[in-house]
Amino acid sequence: MQNRQQPLIFLLALVLTGCNTLDKPAKMALIKTDHQSIKEQAALAPLSESKRGPLEPPLHVALESVSAEQPSSAESEAALPPEGLMQRLRQGFRLKIPSNARIDSQIKWYASHQDYLDRVQQRAEPYLHFIVEEAEKRNIPSELALLPIVESGFQPFAYSPGRAAGLWQFIPSTGKHFGLEQNWWYDGRRDVVAATQAALDYLSSLSEQFDGDWELALAGYNAGAGTVQRAIKKNIKKGKPTDYWSLSLPKETMNYVPRLLAVAKVLRDPDAYGLTLSEIPNQPYFEQVDIESQLDLALAADMAEISIEELYKLNPGFNRWATAPAGPHRLSIPVDKYEKFSKAIAELAPEKRLHWTRYKIRSGDSLGAIARKHKTTTALLQQVNKLKGNRIRAGKHLLIPVAVKRLDQYSHTVDARLAKTQSTQHKGNRITHKVRSGDTLWDIARRYNVSHQALARWNGIAPRDTLRLGQTLVIWQTKSKQSHTMAQLSPMMQSPINTRSSLRYKVRQGDSLALIAQKFRVSVSDLRKWNTLDEGYLQPGQRLQLFVDVTEQTL
Repeated sequence: MQNRQQPLIFLLALVLTGCNTLDKPAKMALIKTDHQSIKEQAALAPLSESKRGPLEPPLHVALESVSAEQPSSAESEAALPPEGLMQRLRQGFRLKIPSNARIDSQIKWYASHQDYLDRVQQRAEPYLHFIVEEAEKRNIPSELALLPIVESGFQPFAYSPGRAAGLWQFIPSTGKHFGLEQNWWYDGRRDVVAATQAALDYLSSLSEQFDGDWELALAGYNAGAGTVQRAIKKNIKKGKPTDYWSLSLPKETMNYVPRLLAVAKVLRDPDAYGLTLSEIPNQPYFEQVDIESQLDLALAADMAEISIEELYKLNPGFNRWATAPAGPHRLSIPVDKYEKFSKAIAELAPEKRLHWTRYKIRSGDSLGAIARKHKTTTALLQQVNKLKGNRIRAGKHLLIPVAVKRLDQYSHTVDARLAKTQSTQHKGNRITHKVRSGDTLWDIARRYNVSHQALARWNGIAPRDTLRLGQTLVIWQTKSKQSHTMAQLSPMMQSPINTRSSLRYKVRQGDSLALIAQKFRVSVSDLRKWNTLDEGYLQPGQRLQLFVDVTEQTL
């Protein structure tokens, strides 16, 4: 009996020795053997082996699992970082796309609009790498990095009638809830870095709220979590399923999730739909630089050796000619300019970050009027000049921060680019504008798409002269220039540095032209001109065309 046991003991020793020579990953593979496979193998094994218990696999099963865990050469190649950003994006796709008529309808639209996808890719290139990295940090499906296509077409200056702004279309209240500051100088909803982080945090929290269901989370992002919860409760009462596809939601939300899933499906396999995608490099487009305090943006562009348009494109959160006095004190700079700019900002003397002028207060001046004239705020004038209130005295001086360059060189709007090519001759239609409270020469020039220098020349005044209430200004505007402006400001205008947004507004009960003009900070005369309105009343449900400056919509 003892002799018959010796070969068995020897064989067992060899097996155990082999187990001890396994490397650490192989040992971990023994521990991590798939639970379901173990149960299946145990069901087929002899009774003596099945008594080992559900978590103790037969020895031959464990050894097979070790060999199965060894990576193949193809898997090793797949583990290499992708060269293109689209490939990296696809590797993170995790959302299931069901067979659904709503999705098919959206796919059909994208498949027949190659030109739109071309524009979206071009606009997305500066921002997409950063967004993908932020999604990966949170371990969320990378399809969510494509949500700005649905929200804004990757236009950082996009603005909606519901007052949503930026790539991720935050409304003011939700933006504030997620820490996006909104003031005269800066709108965090348009800040690509801050808004992306806020949007992905918001989506992650919605996913937790809906037990990991990303379709419900996306619906909540569009319609609000409360709307989705109420729809779920209605279905529960009726004994119906509570998945996204079974809910009765607002029409926009019913199309919202299918639109994103359609984008993902098209980008996963563009060849299947006869589409081509331009590859985006899998590398950062910009780096963030800590600038410590307020900085003139034209000066920043010069130090980075880029155009002011390029700087605004990467930093669309700033409304004015300088960064916000209270921050954020950071700028996104193209990667290849990062070192040059960092060195230049480190060597810049604090007093050279902004230019200053001494302004002698005149009789009749008010702090607000002086601030408007110099494109700044009363709060900053109070801070710089250590004023406790708004009281000022004629003859005294104020220290005022001023732009390094002419203000029209800072503007990232269609108006300014057109103003540079305005004819100096008096051609076209002669129109007049009566000066109202708060008007400045610059604001009026922008409204009528002319340069403020030309406007001053036409009216025999200096560009810095103070305007009088009720003063009538003459403006020369050609029909071709008017039509060209409308074409430039139309929804097809895809410039990433255009702060003008075209939108359609549905008239509500109690609306008037004055109320609508006040809400969107445009003039009543412009509303009439854009919509060829007469003196009649507005009707609820009537739709109006508006062209708003997004930088003027910040609360």
